[in-house]
Parts: sequence; C-alpha cells; structure tokens
Amino acid sequence: MINKLVEKIRKTNAPVVAGLDPMLSYVPGYIKEKAFSELGETLEGAAEAIWQFNKGIVDAIYDLIPAVKPQIAMYEQFGIPGLMVYKNTIDYCREKGLIVIGDIKRGDIGSTSAAYATGHLGKVQVGSRKYSAFDEDFATVNPYFGTDGVKPFIDVCKEEKKGIFILVKTSNPSSGEFQDRIVEGRPLYEWVGEKVAQWGEEFMGDSYSYVGAVVGATYPEMGKTLREIMPKIFILVPGYGAQGGKGADLVPFFNPDGLGAIVNSSRGIIAAYKQEKYASFGERNYADASRQAVKDMIADINGALNSR
Repeated sequence: MINKLVEKIRKTNAPVVAGLDPMLSYVPGYIKEKAFSELGETLEGAAEAIWQFNKGIVDAIYDLIPAVKPQIAMYEQFGIPGLMVYKNTIDYCREKGLIVIGDIKRGDIGSTSAAYATGHLGKVQVGSRKYSAFDEDFATVNPYFGTDGVKPFIDVCKEEKKGIFILVKTSNPSSGEFQDRIVEGRPLYEWVGEKVAQWGEEFMGDSYSYVGAVVGATYPEMGKTLREIMPKIFILVPGYGAQGGKGADLVPFFNPDGLGAIVNSSRGIIAAYKQEKYASFGERNYADASRQAVKDMIADINGALNSR
C-alpha cells in the first residue's frame, strides 16, 4: 500500500491528505435541516447529516488528492450510527480511488492490539469465513506500549500489504509534556523515531517502509531531525492550516526527491466555507470552497518545495 500511496502522490502532484473530521457545527444548516426532518434530532439524524456532508466533500476533491484521513472519534461521538457512517465513508472513498488512513490512534497490550489491527486493517475469522470489518488502508498507532503494542499491527500489515503511521511527535501544544522529555541525553521523540526506523526496516516497500510516522507540522526543526533519523519512513504531517502550519514549514519533512511526507488538513478543507477567504462560496457551495482550499494548499506546499 505504501507503493500505491507514493504512486498516487506522484500522479496527483499533491502530497496532501484531507482529514474527514466532521463536527455538526461544520455541516451547513440546510443539510442538517433535511436530515433532522427525516430522522429527528437524534443520533441517527446527526449521523445522516455527517454522511451527506462527507459525500459532498469527497465528490468535490477526490480527483485532486491521493488520500483521506477520517478521524474515528468524530464518528464515535454519535454512537453506533456514527460508526456506520465511518464505515460508509471509508467504502465511499475507496470507491472513488482514494487511499484511506484510519486515524484511530490505537495501541495496547499484544492481544488487544491484535484485535484492533484485525478490526481495522485485517480480516476477522467467523466460523469458516473471514471478513474485513472497517478495512482502512493505513491506521495511526500509539507506540506507548512498545513493541508488544506495535508488532501485531505490523504482522497484519504484512498479511494484507497495508500500513501504519506511528505517533512520534504530535502537533498539539502540550505534546512536549512527555514527548520532549530528555531521556539519556536525547528527547523522547528521537528515541521513538529511532525505534520506528528499526520497525520500518522489517517491512519495506520499493522506496519507503509500510511503517510510517506522525510528526506535526508545528515543529519543523524537530521534523528536520526526525527526517534524518527516519530516512526511509513516510511521514504523515498534521497541523497544517488551522493549527498554524504552512507550506514553508513543511520542507524539512520531505526528502530531496520531493517525497517522504504527506500533509494533512482537516478543518482547513472541510470547513473552508466558514473562513473569510472562502466566504464568497456560501453555505450551499461548501464543497466548492473545500475544492478551492485543496488547490490552494497544493500550490502552497509545492511552491515551498520547488523554491528550496
């Protein structure tokens, strides 16, 4: 799957992933009104509104980018109806030819991690048959449990030719409370990056490992260091746009060949119509605003990469 991701980035010339992290407050009023009129102000009504909103976004941007990243918590908050929309969104995106990165941030003791890996990336045995449950192409993984928590994901990825992105240095403001702690003379995130590079050597694609890393755009200097520590690791970079990251900050995350990283924007894309820059599109044309935001993001990143 990492080879396919690299190929699609090359084809689209867009190292961009759209974060499908919907909140009801992002959904235009006319979509919510229709969903509530049919299903009431219920979990089912909320899930339907999210589903229609997602489809509009995906229809508008699928030809511009290689991948999407639905964040499962934004669906889980609506219970079982929300999880059904999460699955429907995965299937719809894959029908459109998009690679799906399930932002699930799982990681636990071995047997539990194995169940998470099976549910999201593998196949579960039911009697004499096997089924794919959520069936994402990649998943995000929390490494706090160490090898016990990560290896089950790698094992499933080897079976299914899928991939993972392991949290190394996250984009949130308080990430440094633990991740920046000095351990034997080095920050903890460097130790994690070194371990990710070791895990990655076990499962290589043509140029990059099926084991990737998450490193926030808000810390470009740390990104430069981690790029050197993990030369064959593909980096998923959150924090662009709404969290403050911009194209110029992203250059250190990429290798000289212009590959090696894919940059996520969530609110900046899916709620673009709420920004002053795209307000002229209006609520009814929210998806067109998202398409323009994607085009602007691609131009910003490629402009920065081409001028280095």
